[in-house]
Order: sequence, then structure tokens, then C-alpha cells
Amino acid sequence: MKVVTAEEMQDIDRETIDELGIHGLVLMERAGLAVVSRIKEFFGRKRVIVVSGSGNNGGDGIVVARNLHNEGWDVKVFITSEPENLKGDAVSQYKTASKFGVSIRPAEELLINYPSILVCHSIIVDAILGTGLKKEVTGLLSDIIRLMNKSKVPVISVDIPSGISSDSGEIMGEAVKANCTVTFGLPKRGHLLYPGCEYSGKLFIEDIGFPNDLLDSEKLKVELLEKDYISAIVPERYKYSHKGDYGHVLIVAGSKGKTGAAFMSAKACLRSGAGLVTIGIPESLSDIFQSRVTEEMTLILPDKGDGTLSSKALDEILYFLDKKADILSIGPGIGVSPHTERLVKTLIQNSSKPMVIDADGINSIRGEREFFSKAKAPIILTPHPGEMSRLLNPPIPPLVKGGAGGSKKAGCGGITMNIKDIEKDRINITKSFSEETGTYVVLKGVPTIVATPDGRVFINITGNPGMATGGTGDVLTGMISGFLSQNKDPLNACILGVYLHGLAGDIAATEKSQHSIIASDIIEKIPAVFCNLK
Repeated sequence: MKVVTAEEMQDIDRETIDELGIHGLVLMERAGLAVVSRIKEFFGRKRVIVVSGSGNNGGDGIVVARNLHNEGWDVKVFITSEPENLKGDAVSQYKTASKFGVSIRPAEELLINYPSILVCHSIIVDAILGTGLKKEVTGLLSDIIRLMNKSKVPVISVDIPSGISSDSGEIMGEAVKANCTVTFGLPKRGHLLYPGCEYSGKLFIEDIGFPNDLLDSEKLKVELLEKDYISAIVPERYKYSHKGDYGHVLIVAGSKGKTGAAFMSAKACLRSGAGLVTIGIPESLSDIFQSRVTEEMTLILPDKGDGTLSSKALDEILYFLDKKADILSIGPGIGVSPHTERLVKTLIQNSSKPMVIDADGINSIRGEREFFSKAKAPIILTPHPGEMSRLLNPPIPPLVKGGAGGSKKAGCGGITMNIKDIEKDRINITKSFSEETGTYVVLKGVPTIVATPDGRVFINITGNPGMATGGTGDVLTGMISGFLSQNKDPLNACILGVYLHGLAGDIAATEKSQHSIIASDIIEKIPAVFCNLK
């Protein structure tokens, strides 16, 4: 399902009305009826307050009020503007509702008499601002929203909670915290990005008559991952097949004190369906690995004598890729040093096999994006926001001698993009980086974003806070690598990895609680997610 900005939804609305001839009042009526249906389904109470703004969102709210009033419900409408200041089709709806005898009063009365009004009414319909909000909410509107949030009365928002940015999910000064939201046509980005997701409550997406050709247009580049789509792209297992048909993954991971990252990535890779998995390990740790591996194999690589890889491992990795492996996965737990930096950068330029780069593999690249343009095969990057910040920012210059003042940094090397900046604009930042570098980017977090070099973006909403624990990223790396080895399609590997990783976490949470999930629980539940898709 596509996900839209406010402007994209306005274009769909305008084309439906102007070019296809469906009147705006018809769409507004159907929107209002969709909200009425959800109110009856989930609330079933007979006393309703509708708080309406001056625009089309307010018009939708008045439609809700008129239809409920006509069915005998006790409905009161409070509008936030003078009747003469209503806009567009909201004017017609106001006049019609008045003729039906709907009680429509100034919103100021709600502020003055709210104790007696709220005691008598059991649902609030938020139809104040809608998706077109571009400025901070202040004054009367912020006072009303604060009152609604403090009332403890269930709130159902029309289209989007008032005060939430449709494009970023940000709170614009003050925002309604709804129990549920009924939106129309397509979900908006603000419904899925935090904190907008949290403020939207349970989201319902209703068909009110927009043409499917517009809702599924190729011009809309952002999509929500859904179960049916995921089920359709799971790699098939053929009766006449063998382990070689499902790929061989080389996972270069682990160092002294971080061997667990390698084991978790490898096990998750196997559980996701890879035919063969070899772990590339530092030579001085070989005894530790040999005592723990079962289904996995090991490739002993030169190290520096301290349990971390040496850049001399390059030739052996390239030889193994050329002769045996189909996929290279590198980064979990390898540490960051001049050796790992040289190793990762050279592999990007010389590997003829697709690469999945995570954790310290990403940290070894930092802001030197030019290496991606030299890649010979597809690259998947799986950063969390901190690692994404390191990719986006120029590398920190080395320390140089500075005379009497001691050491100082060469050049400026200032930070231009911090974690907060990334979290505020997860979709656009990930999309731009992917297009610029030609890489597939999985920006982990809430929600996880997958971006492709051709400008497509996918939003994943499986997963839960219990997955905020060490090692879950290593598991995701293994899962993506495993799918990539089977289907050789970087996009499908990313999509399958993030969706099923989150779903495994959700299944684990139902059995062990969010507080108690550890990364190996997610690996344990990978088989269950495949069964869940059937």
C-alpha cells in the first residue's frame, strides 16, 4: 500500500474532483459516513462531541455530527471559527447540518463549560485541522487540544490527529492524542512516523471513492509493507534441490569480546533459509569458534594477534568469494581500526559478490561515500541512526601536532547531520543517501525504512520496543544475508529481512514479554514467522 504526503493526497483529491468529476461534497459525505461506521463499531455510545475546524476536515466532522444526530444520537458540534469564516465544502455542510437541527456552538463555550459538557458525553470526534497543517498550533486551538487530551474521554480523529504533521509525524506545538484515527484513501507518512504513529492510535484506512489508478500510481514512491506482499516474495523451496541452490554466505564478523555477534548473524542467516554459511573469523579466536559452531563452517583469517582482523585477510576473503561464496556479509563485532577500515573499503571496490554491511563495517567507512561508486556488485547497508550519522558526516580529521597548544584537529570536520536530524526526516534522508550512493539502505529504528537506488522507499511497522536490546541488529544482518543468498534480489532481501525480523520479535514478545526479549529469542522465532505467513 502506498504512503503519501499531504501534497500527494491533495493532488489525488484534486484530480478525482476536477478531472474525474466526483464532487468534493460526495467525497466529504463518504468520509463522514466512514467515521460514523467506526464510531458505531468500536464505541457504540450515544453521546458525542464533535470539534470542527474551518476547512474540509471540519466539514467531515459536521457530516459525522449530522448523520449521528439523524439517527437519534445526542450530538453537539463546537466549531473553532466563525461560520462566515468556514472554507470550501465545509460551508455547505454547516448549512445542511443547521437545517437538520444539529447543535453547533462556538468552541469557546466548550472551554468555558467543559466540566458539565464532558461529563454528559462519552466520545470526542477530532475534526479540527486535518492533513494540511503547516504551522504551529497556538491560541484557542492549542487550548482546546490540551482540554481534549486531559479529558480522558475517548477521541477518534478524522484523517489525522490535529496538530500532527502529515509529512513528518512531528507535533506542531500541540497535538491530539487519539484512541483511533480514520483516514481516507491512503495512509499518510505522519501516521507511521513517530510520534505521529503513537498519537494516531489504531489506524483505519477507508475507501471513499478515489480511483485505484491514482492510489497505486508509480509517481508515489513510498509504500507500507504488508503481509500479503511479503508472503508473495518468500523464496520457494523446490523438491528437486540441494543446499547449493540456496546460496553460500560468508559472514566476516566477530573479534575478541564480540564473538556473539558472529554467532547470532550466522544462526539467523541459516534460519532464514541460506544453504551454507561460513563465518570468517580472526585466527587467534579459532578455538572459541570451533568449539561452538554446529551447522556453520569457519574460514580462518589473519589477525593482528589481539583477536581482531588484519588487512592481510583481504586476499583470502576475495579468493573464498571467487571460489565458493555467493554473498559477503561484513561488520558485526569486527571492531574499528585502520586494518578493518582498509579491509572494508577495499572489499567494496573489489568484491564481485553482493555485500551486506553492518555495524563496524559501516563505522569503518564513515563519511567516505565515494567508495560506494566504485563497487562492482550491489551493496546493502543496515545502519541505525548513529551509524547513519557517521555515513552522512565528513570523516573526523586525524590529530596533528599543534605546537605549544598541544594536538589539534586538521581542517574543520564538523558534524552536519546528527541523530535528531535523521529521526526527524527518516524517509527523505534515507532515500537521498540511497539514490546518491547507489546502495540499498535499511535505516533501523521506529519505523525501519528501506530505500533503493531508484528512489523507492518502504516502511516497515512490525517489531516492538522489546527488540531494543543488544544483538538484534546482528540478527537482522544475518536474515537479510540469508534471503539475499536465496533470491539474489537486494530489495526483496531487505524487505523480507526487516518485516520477518520484526514479526519474529512480535511473536517472541507475546510469549516472553517485551521486557524479557533477547536477540536469540528472535532467532528462535524465525521458523514461526514462516508458518505465520501461510
